[in-house]
Amino acid sequence: MAKKTAAIVGSGNIGSDLMFKIMRRSTNVEVKYMIGVDPASDGLARAARLGITTSAEGVDWLLAQDDLPDFVFECTSAKAHEANAPKYKASGIHAIDLTPAAVGPYLAPVVNLDSLTDTMNVNMITCAGQATTPIVAAVSSIVPVEYAEIVASIASKSAGPGTRANVDEFTATTAKALEVVGGAKRGKAIIIINPVEPPMMMRNTIYCMIAADAAAPGETQDRIRAAIDNAAEQIRDYVPGYQLRLEPQFEEAREDWGGFGRVGIWVQVAGAADYLPEYAGNLDIITAAATRTADLLSEKIDAARSAASAN
Repeated sequence: MAKKTAAIVGSGNIGSDLMFKIMRRSTNVEVKYMIGVDPASDGLARAARLGITTSAEGVDWLLAQDDLPDFVFECTSAKAHEANAPKYKASGIHAIDLTPAAVGPYLAPVVNLDSLTDTMNVNMITCAGQATTPIVAAVSSIVPVEYAEIVASIASKSAGPGTRANVDEFTATTAKALEVVGGAKRGKAIIIINPVEPPMMMRNTIYCMIAADAAAPGETQDRIRAAIDNAAEQIRDYVPGYQLRLEPQFEEAREDWGGFGRVGIWVQVAGAADYLPEYAGNLDIITAAATRTADLLSEKIDAARSAASAN
């Protein structure tokens, strides 16, 4: 099958890093358009030098083209995607949303892509969602998770205007994804933007409240560890800098936890430095997840078309 074409909407750090990710790592997709609103954008200039068609006239310019892309990657803001999503759908373009708008279903490619039936608009949750939701899903695949709480710490220098403007959406979307995709009964997300110098790598702390007997030493605890290791290995397939900083730590039940035990998991994400510095693992993981999603969705779309033509 020929490669699918894509437009990146948003020419800032995330859009620029995504452009390089797709060019260097995608097997099924190629970037045809880079769209922004600032004619002086460094991202637009870089894209133009690479032979990509660019415009600073926004989404309406893109949708007026005769040759529309198969995919559009939304790298703007939650509010922008809420406005743009109906336009993409009306034009028959599959949208991969890297904002916390949550217009479409939440997606972590290692967890739930195969279960999605509507692929016209998928939401990549957040950077923390991509880093933590698969781990919570791994734990909940073995035992019920009563409550999941994650704390994402990122370097201040890797938090651009879009991230800072969407903090409320970030926490709400990530917390909900811990439930919908991760399988926790309740979820909570906290983000810390740390100004430390030199800039820190993205780090995520994950706590899952589980039944007392599951937290105690034994076979169930071993199965939880194995599931966590397997999830981390699958993520590393497209985010090589993803690693567990420590072995999962289990704590036995406490009365002030409602009789539940707890497992703690600590994750660090180093970026691949395709465009952004290595410390910007928070941006790297969501662009890498979006790239993997586009490749898998492309295969899913081709398979559906082949099945339809056979019938």
